[in-house]
Amino acid sequence: MKNSVGSGQPCPALKLWSNKVGSLLCFWSAPKKYRRLDAKLETKMMELKRSSSGKSNFRSINSIILKFPQFKEGLKEIKGVFEQFDEDSNGTIDREELKKCVKKLQFHVKEEEIDDLFHSCDVDEKEGIQFSEFIVLLCLIYLLMDSSSSSDNTSKIGSPELEATFNTIVEAFLFLDKRGDGKLHEKDVVKALNEDSPCEKSPSHVTQTRFKEMDWDRSGNVSFRQFLFAFLDWVGIDTDDENHTT
Repeated sequence: MKNSVGSGQPCPALKLWSNKVGSLLCFWSAPKKYRRLDAKLETKMMELKRSSSGKSNFRSINSIILKFPQFKEGLKEIKGVFEQFDEDSNGTIDREELKKCVKKLQFHVKEEEIDDLFHSCDVDEKEGIQFSEFIVLLCLIYLLMDSSSSSDNTSKIGSPELEATFNTIVEAFLFLDKRGDGKLHEKDVVKALNEDSPCEKSPSHVTQTRFKEMDWDRSGNVSFRQFLFAFLDWVGIDTDDENHTT
């Protein structure tokens, strides 16, 4: 692709990503309450990395970008689920609505885990889960839920198509997790951003800035949860939602 992630002129998708994720930073701090959930996710990512034996359908950042339309299409069906459980139609799902959602969808999640998920996905801390946050929440439930809770012939989340989309997003994360430790590191991500176009590398401050847009708590590492929020903005999920409400 001409406007690759590694080129001097960032592609429109990345410009959108920069703007949208940047708007989240003003709400973000690094409270310890997220660490328990992120630790579980980190362990899960390490397990998945080991089980993949280093195999991936992705060979570059551009190969991920080319799947953006597929990702967006695969996530559309969540909109109906979100609207169904947004009982007061205020554009957010509160804690009680979320509990009803989890029960109705027969997710085997403990109450403590529901609270962790709610707090970790309510990025702007407005005590309500917006649509993009709801996508993140469902993906995290899918990853953390015990696979034994569903039969071999049944999707864990009731939708084989959505499950396949979540699996592909996970695969994109694992492609960038070069060390297999369940998190992304700046050096590895910057290298991946540039390796598609070695003759047209972005200035180092540009690629470093892009990493920092994912590294909300400035820890030097990016968890899957942080990556997923950024990824949805990158794909353009929030943009579609805003266009429908304006």
